[in-house]
Amino acid sequence: MKVRSILVLLVAVTMLVGACGGAATPAPAPTTAPAAAPASTEAPAAAPEPTKAPEPTVAPQASAEGVMFFSTQFNVVEEQEKFRTILKEGGFDFTASEEGPLLDLVTAGAQAGKGTVDLVGALHGTFPPLQKTDAMVNLADLVDDLSGSRDFAPAFLSTGLLGTEDYLYYVPWMQATYIMAAHKDALEYLPSGANLDSLTWQQLSEWCKAINDGEGKPLCGLPHAGLYHRFLQGYMWPSFTGGMVSKFQSKEAVAMLEWVKAELWPHVHPESINYNLMHEPLLKGDVWVAFDHTARLLPAFNEKPDDFVAFPAPSGPAGLGFMPVIVGLGISKAAPDAEAAKQAIDFLTKPETQARVLKEMGFFPAISGVDTTNLPRGVAIQMEAVNAQANAANAIPALLPVGLGSRGGEINQIFRNAFDRTILNGEDIGKVLEEEAANLQRLMDETGAPAWPPDPASDGPSKVLPR
Repeated sequence: MKVRSILVLLVAVTMLVGACGGAATPAPAPTTAPAAAPASTEAPAAAPEPTKAPEPTVAPQASAEGVMFFSTQFNVVEEQEKFRTILKEGGFDFTASEEGPLLDLVTAGAQAGKGTVDLVGALHGTFPPLQKTDAMVNLADLVDDLSGSRDFAPAFLSTGLLGTEDYLYYVPWMQATYIMAAHKDALEYLPSGANLDSLTWQQLSEWCKAINDGEGKPLCGLPHAGLYHRFLQGYMWPSFTGGMVSKFQSKEAVAMLEWVKAELWPHVHPESINYNLMHEPLLKGDVWVAFDHTARLLPAFNEKPDDFVAFPAPSGPAGLGFMPVIVGLGISKAAPDAEAAKQAIDFLTKPETQARVLKEMGFFPAISGVDTTNLPRGVAIQMEAVNAQANAANAIPALLPVGLGSRGGEINQIFRNAFDRTILNGEDIGKVLEEEAANLQRLMDETGAPAWPPDPASDGPSKVLPR
């Protein structure tokens, strides 16, 4: 079949995207969104210890077809409302879930031969643990059927293979990434010769210093209370070292943190340690230059498109490290209604539905042929920056952690610890990196997680190279 042939040709995967996991604790029976939904459109930072799954509030609204759709995406209350409005057009609804409880639900169903989840919507990294338990249906035939009316991006289809030749564990649903945003008032302070589309981290620090000196206060901001681990894993470490896990304690990493401490952080708004969603300080004028997830910056661009510009993340000595995020749709082998799940996948991957998700949710399509002629100005502004970043000649795609399962939160904490202990607490950089590198290697060894880009492929668990 056509798609099976395509899949065989895509074994050499060039873009694999993983996710950090939530807590691996038993989950309650299918329910609606948790009372305290994680404030993330991606995967939330987890504490070092597992946490209990949030208690449910109200039973979920099943679709007209009765599909039980669980998603780790669109968990923020405002996002849930928007997404439910989109789903309603197809007669569907969904249940917001954290990754750990969702993994437990699907795995338990597979082991029992009877489950409570039909459709799983999650980041790439949620699926490898389900692959190990043989919990997911092969969707190659479904994609073959759907391809008659839509064109899936080959690179994204390849991610769903999870290293196999023709077993498609998930259908690509949508994509996102992280970019930079700036108020136009900040542009007068750009360093001489600097270009927003090819900015360097050194130029960014000079820019932030010039703004601080000119305005008498720091106006560059970072989401330390939000998805800051992605800033470190996908942008800083790759841009300065060319790696993530492998170069964690390298001499380049030491030099990077010394630079951050001396030249960047002094000109970052002190409230950055409390910032979660960067569109809020941007709109308030508390911050003029910021980094965040595209979905989290979108409200600022939508509300005041004439005031803000979007641009790629800066480049470092190794290149432009950036983190693409792929979200997929998979069907449980123990699904009570697999046919309804297929209908939901059909609806969610239609060009018109993908266009609505792009316009209203800020996630970019996983198929071609989506109408972008009437995009809100804010989305159009972001789309240019996303394309410029992905197509940069020196781009270094840094994928979300893969193979850690429910322990994904631990790698996030290790990177955060490295930053907090050295930059915020003033501890010795070399000593901290050595100590946290030992924790990182222990995590790789205990989970058996093989290396993922930008690190070279490994035979066995990923290795932290000696300094």
